Amino acid sequence: MDELQNPYRPGAGTPPPALLGRDALLKTFEVAFRRAVLGRPGKSLMIIGLRGVGKTVLLGRFAEMAEERQLVVAHIEASESSRFIPVLASSLRKILLKLSSGTVSAAVNKALRVLKSFTLQLPDGSQVAVDMEPLVGLADSGHLAEDLTDVLVAVGEAGRDRGRGVLVVIDEVQYLSPEELGAMISAIHRSTQLNLPLIVVGAGLPQLPGLAGEAKSYAERLFEFPEVGSLGELDARAAIAIPAQHANVSITDAALERIVEESHGYPYFLQEWGYHTWNTAGGSPITVGDVLNATPVVERHLDKNFFRVRYDRLTPKEKEYLRAMAALGPGPHRSGDIAAALRVRVETVAPRRGALIQKGMIYSPSHGETAFTVPLFDQFLKRVG
Repeated sequence: MDELQNPYRPGAGTPPPALLGRDALLKTFEVAFRRAVLGRPGKSLMIIGLRGVGKTVLLGRFAEMAEERQLVVAHIEASESSRFIPVLASSLRKILLKLSSGTVSAAVNKALRVLKSFTLQLPDGSQVAVDMEPLVGLADSGHLAEDLTDVLVAVGEAGRDRGRGVLVVIDEVQYLSPEELGAMISAIHRSTQLNLPLIVVGAGLPQLPGLAGEAKSYAERLFEFPEVGSLGELDARAAIAIPAQHANVSITDAALERIVEESHGYPYFLQEWGYHTWNTAGGSPITVGDVLNATPVVERHLDKNFFRVRYDRLTPKEKEYLRAMAALGPGPHRSGDIAAALRVRVETVAPRRGALIQKGMIYSPSHGETAFTVPLFDQFLKRVG
């Protein structure tokens, strides 16, 4: 069928044509940010889940909802290859510049001066352009947790002065260093205690609650950690059927069933199967035969664009560890079973396991267990050998 009319949208963080199965979470966020604006902030949200479940899409929708209510929003993506704090400082500068439009505000000017003091202490020597004199005595101690608290409090006070809520959105939170994560938690804790109209939401892999707890013991009282996963069968079928209906194309029940089965209901994979099945089909209705014809194409695209980019970042020994996991099945697996498959002692491969967790390839769902963070990764490893 006509590829230009294809309604499906596979991509990293790309909003699907129909966002389904997440209504309760969207409602939870709406209540959280509206309470924060009213000066009654509660727990912030940190969404956790595997790759491809739509965490980034949800963060994008959170930002849209906040902007519709006139909050000032900063959207940040953390990275394993760069420091988070300079990026945060730059984003906070943009927030304050938005708040500074219109009449002069002493609170906004103070926040800009506090931010200037903070940027002079950045550990990598980078600076953020703030055309203000630093405010001596705030955000200049060189202690990250104290200084970042000063900055976020000043930003929250500026928002309150301007009658605007502030939302900071952070994706891939698991890549923050322990010091960075601990400092963020301390700063959010203080801004909440002061009832400031500032809320921080984030998303990360399943190890995030453990990392937050290690950084600050009270993290579980400061955040909700809702877990998002694959869609239920009805929502997964609707994610394919509704866009087709809007394009005046029908799809058989057998085809829907096969797509849900192949994709395991993961939102990103649903879009891949929907997209390539549409392009493969000769016309309406889309049949199970079209899905079967498209599946090898989907697998090639996933192997090249979704799985391979992660796999190629690994060392040969790390790849060997993951292949041993894949040979055992989708998981989770006991660390001892993986070591036995490699014919080594558990303590011998512990550094490899730790490095793979750090790279976001695996996580520990419970003590002594290991699982892939990427759905269907075991099947990819079996295909590539």
